[in-house]
Amino acid sequence: MAFSDAEFLADRNPLPSGLDSRLRDHLTFLIEVDQLKTILRASPLAAANRRENDAEHSWHLALMVMTLAEYADEPIDVGHTIKLVVVHDLVEIYAGDTPIYDTELGESQQEREEAAADQLFGILPEDTAMKMRALWDEFEARETAEARFAKAMDRLQPLLLNWMAEGGTWRTPGVTANDVRARKAVIGDGSTALFEAAMHLIDEGERRGWARS
Repeated sequence: MAFSDAEFLADRNPLPSGLDSRLRDHLTFLIEVDQLKTILRASPLAAANRRENDAEHSWHLALMVMTLAEYADEPIDVGHTIKLVVVHDLVEIYAGDTPIYDTELGESQQEREEAAADQLFGILPEDTAMKMRALWDEFEARETAEARFAKAMDRLQPLLLNWMAEGGTWRTPGVTANDVRARKAVIGDGSTALFEAAMHLIDEGERRGWARS
């Protein structure tokens, strides 16, 4: 899947020509990913009447990793896990957010995000690009303890926001409480305790009428 050859954000106000070329690539990437702050997710904020953006989501996940690491079923490297959650949604700058209950859009998600990863990480010097891409691939594959816990945080965080919104995206037309449970099952791959807590919240939400039976 190809993306348009639109200019990078940095091209709108080019960096000084005297900069080292390697540093220029790094800075161009860092300016480009400022767009993450503009990518809206479906989840509502707990603190304000608006939807969260991807940058807010990634920050929240990093803090959750630091706070909830003791609940991981396997020992994890907290610093490495934070790297995974910080990088995991960067591709949505080009691929867009795919709401968890949008099954039609979900069919093209992997293709769109793979192409976005190629384009975005390609801005960086090759060695840095390989490191960033490796983190993104690790998160997607969920073959390490850190990646499994990172994914658990990615599914737990919007659940907490939806709980605070008395349903939030659980009220999406056609979505049932069992659909929510199915989408959150992956939490159990990283933490049995947090999976049980998540199921308890969903059960109570269903009891209160926030999710369809």
